[in-house]
Amino acid sequence: MSVGLKKALKPARLKGLASGLTNVCRVSITRACKVVRFHRTGWYYRSKARDSSVIRKRMREIAQVRVRYGFWRIFILLRRAGWRNNHKRVHRLYREEGLKLRTKRPRRNKAAAHSLEQPELSSNQECWSMDFVADQLFDGRKFRCLTVVDNYSRQCPGILVGQSLRGEDVVAALEKIKQENNAVPKRIQVDHGSEFISKALDKWAYDNKVTFDFPRPGKPTDNAFIESFKGSFRNECLNANWFLSLEDAKQKIEAWREEYNGFRPHSSLGDIKPEAWVKKNIVKPEFSIFGQS
Repeated sequence: MSVGLKKALKPARLKGLASGLTNVCRVSITRACKVVRFHRTGWYYRSKARDSSVIRKRMREIAQVRVRYGFWRIFILLRRAGWRNNHKRVHRLYREEGLKLRTKRPRRNKAAAHSLEQPELSSNQECWSMDFVADQLFDGRKFRCLTVVDNYSRQCPGILVGQSLRGEDVVAALEKIKQENNAVPKRIQVDHGSEFISKALDKWAYDNKVTFDFPRPGKPTDNAFIESFKGSFRNECLNANWFLSLEDAKQKIEAWREEYNGFRPHSSLGDIKPEAWVKKNIVKPEFSIFGQS
């Protein structure tokens, strides 16, 4: 055996090599430890570390249910549930359980760092972002989702799901959100899609005194909030579910939206859920549809 050629640096690895010699070559423990250069006291050492079986089980359960949650979100959920282990121990257990996400992202172009600076937001309902996301059912039939996100609170006030969405459908979705929130934003960031430049949506914006903010051509980073939301939406919902029908897709997407607003920790909000952050930090907006004359 070419045991001496193996690079064994950690005591656990050295002990494993020595154990292999005693089992395969039938040599004594003293001889095996000498060959692999492992101190004999380490052979008889028994770990006194805390039992980690319960927290490992809980981490696996979270990872199985929320397959796109990485280490930090799992750590935050454990803290929220009462676990007091520090992040270094949780990260070690996370790696040992093989839960590391293998998501290699493309390198960003350096020009993205020079995009125009967006106005600083100070209240809820001040600026929203909208865009479409496309997916398909199990039989290949395609559908689209109109996603809406509040840039300040990171809340998602609504997601419209349909197979053919036009400007009139966008207006209907905004009217529904308006009735549920009793307010409309001052500004909405959208792209140059045909649904967002329709006459129906333009009239709705004029009637509600809403300004549409269009990005520079070929610069999706100008609307970074919705792009980030779309990435989370696809990773955690669309890619993680199998949609049997359009109605099934609506139910699963709405369930994810409620979890996104009321359960999922957000790093940009101090690792708390948007609903809790809104109750703690949001200043009531001065702009309301019912305050207009």
